[in-house]
Amino acid sequence: MTFSDIFAEAFTAIKSNKMRSGLTVLGIVIGIASVIAMISVGQGASNTIQSGIQSLGSNLILVTPGFQRTFGSQARGGRGGANSLTLSDVEAIRTEINTVVDIAPTVSGRYQVITKGANTNTSVTGVTASYANVRNVTIDQGDFVTDLDNTNLNKVAVLGATTNEDLFGGASSPIGETIRINGIQFTVIGVAKASGLLDDVIYVPLSVAQKLLIGNNYVSTIAVQADNAKDMNETLAQITDLLLKRHHISDATKADFSAVSMSDVLSIANTMTQTLTVLLASIAGISLAVGGIGIMNMMLTNVTERTREIGLRKAIGATSNDISAQFLSESIILTFVGGILGIILGIVIAFAITKIGNIPTKVASSSILLAFGVSALIGVVFGYYPAKKAARLNPIDALRYE
Repeated sequence: MTFSDIFAEAFTAIKSNKMRSGLTVLGIVIGIASVIAMISVGQGASNTIQSGIQSLGSNLILVTPGFQRTFGSQARGGRGGANSLTLSDVEAIRTEINTVVDIAPTVSGRYQVITKGANTNTSVTGVTASYANVRNVTIDQGDFVTDLDNTNLNKVAVLGATTNEDLFGGASSPIGETIRINGIQFTVIGVAKASGLLDDVIYVPLSVAQKLLIGNNYVSTIAVQADNAKDMNETLAQITDLLLKRHHISDATKADFSAVSMSDVLSIANTMTQTLTVLLASIAGISLAVGGIGIMNMMLTNVTERTREIGLRKAIGATSNDISAQFLSESIILTFVGGILGIILGIVIAFAITKIGNIPTKVASSSILLAFGVSALIGVVFGYYPAKKAARLNPIDALRYE
């Protein structure tokens, strides 16, 4: 028998049991669609996290304060909640490490912000003029905080996109309007573009935040922009050594600060999202395996019902390989059709998740190719035993079968 004959016979057999074939294929459709949808959710989450981290700035190193572990202490205090970094540390990093391009110290806290007819509780961050460059903040209206604002203790504020929406409805320009932060009046001089991250924020001069809001001279974060990606590790090591020396700490494990590069954060985030994607795909794969068992069950039923047909075909010259190829073809056709329908359904589900659930998804071509491969593999694996069982039938016994 030629391949065209085998496939023609397989299609005829499938069409003769449309309802049973359709129900059997449904298991494969659901399994493939689940795999496509789950992988797309994982890919979408991964892309969102990566773009969010990368939007914070390129070649970025973050230094945050911490509590120094001393002899007899049981646990280290939470990072970022201590007062161990000062502006003199910032100046030392700027002047003594030649691979540093720019540096941006910040302080931050949450305050009630009031304006005419509206109020919100948001994060207020004290910044220098370099912050916009280091952290990729783009101004939509007005200006950003300047060095002169810090020197003159100007009570000015730059609104994040979400804060502008909360306080002024986002409809008209708030430039020149006044807001009260913790009871202190500030003049709005700018509005930042929406970035999808850090939009619920108000930027004020660092000196004003330290003197009027926080009440001390410490900084809560130092953002350092390295010369290039190759110098990240070297710059990170130099910053650590410099601060250990300045803080008179000989053992790095007892450091009263933490320094981490965004590339490390991105690597950790990628590992976590990949693990999540594999977990989701594995769960969806269980339904795919159940669909494969349905294929095997249907093919075994077909072999039993068509025993006399198999005996007749063998009696007129069909070989065991011809019988095996025909049943294996039926199995592969069923899973292949189920795979195509499952891919279409999976894409529709991913689109619906984004539209209705507002959860970002991404259907990668690799996941579609994987679905094709898996559906074909299931056809071979779960169709092999029924095909072999049919091929091994004795023609005389098969013709006598009632």
